[in-house]
Amino acid sequence: MTPSISAPGTFYTLWQLPEHYLLMAPDYTILDASDLYLAVTFKQREAIVGRNVFDVFPRADQNDWKVFTDSLEHIRQHGTPHTMPRIRYDMQRTAEQGGGLEERYWETTNYPQLDAQGNVQAILLKTCDVTEQHRVELRAKEMQHVLLESQERSNFILEALPVMVWTTRADGSSDYFNQRWLTFTGKGMAQEVEFGWLEGVHPEDRESAGAAWRKAYESGTAYQTEYRLRSADGDYRWVLARGIPRLSAEGHVSMWVGCSVDIHDQKALVAELLQANEEQAALSDQSYQAFQLAQSQRETFYNLFQQAPALVAIVRGPQYVFEFANPLYHELFATDEIVGRTVLDIVPEAAEQGFIALLDQVYQTGESYYGKEMLLQLHRRATGQIESRYFDFVYQAFRENGAIVGIFSFAFDVTELVEARQQLQAFTNSAPSPLAS
Repeated sequence: MTPSISAPGTFYTLWQLPEHYLLMAPDYTILDASDLYLAVTFKQREAIVGRNVFDVFPRADQNDWKVFTDSLEHIRQHGTPHTMPRIRYDMQRTAEQGGGLEERYWETTNYPQLDAQGNVQAILLKTCDVTEQHRVELRAKEMQHVLLESQERSNFILEALPVMVWTTRADGSSDYFNQRWLTFTGKGMAQEVEFGWLEGVHPEDRESAGAAWRKAYESGTAYQTEYRLRSADGDYRWVLARGIPRLSAEGHVSMWVGCSVDIHDQKALVAELLQANEEQAALSDQSYQAFQLAQSQRETFYNLFQQAPALVAIVRGPQYVFEFANPLYHELFATDEIVGRTVLDIVPEAAEQGFIALLDQVYQTGESYYGKEMLLQLHRRATGQIESRYFDFVYQAFRENGAIVGIFSFAFDVTELVEARQQLQAFTNSAPSPLAS
């Protein structure tokens, strides 16, 4: 219903109305205003009545004036109410209030006051200050943006990891496999979720793999096992699977997160080492045990990197400033102060050994780099000694809004395996040939 003003004597009825009202003549001369309107706009009645509305509320660059003027023109031309979209108009505070502009947002409906012939005799503005509502909506949008960005970042991490990541519900039924798992098995997500993944386990290993997983989720303890999993080409390959439960504040399991890693080549290598020389059985066994320990450490993914048994780091920008480094990274470089510093700050010898050039290559081209048993001569400044370490690693660019902004690195320390193989090779080369006799 359109509010009406029937006679000049009724203008004063606006004063006590429980809304924000302003009454104007068709030429935009202010006739009256409610007390609430005056309070919210920091105005005095005697200072605005009889003046043009655009003199009382001057135009300013930050305010949405065209929306307001278009609405008033609609009233004058058509004689029908018009509701304006939300606009910004900042209010000038009085000297007692500290002066200066106060940012405000308004929602307004303009009502024509018609005479008996249908001509506009006045325009009544009903205004609502929605500044706080506007700010709440902006904060909600910002929080939603942050949440979405966090979700996208988490999804990127899960898909970028060079391991097969999976998650399950509290009852042990799977609800997610990353793309590396699906690519490995050649199956779709719908085929693998729940307990569908067990169909891909070798028939000889299926019962033990299922039993190991069932024991873990029923007891709420960490899970680790090895089994043969059918790959997309139909061959069965050995994988190492590990998982841990996520506990609620009450100590109940709410989900599981884990990873499975292809260890087929490593197991084949161990088998070859064991067969190479009977006299080297003990050494081969030690090598295998050392490899299993390293493999367990480097290929376990828990709690988004913090418990990953590998060196995980994210560097940002062309200077490669550390944005994230997991505990093993801190341990390798024997420092708690990595984040916020550049790669050259932490390991200056990386430049002369070619690692900075590899980072530059990935950062500039976007093509991932996979290093195999790469040697790093690590300068231990506390002792002055040079330590040789070998790593299998991947450098992978990550993007934001389509542009490369940093590099994700995932590295395994394979020093013990390399040194064990070198010792075995040295022994084999030095051992007398059985044909020599």
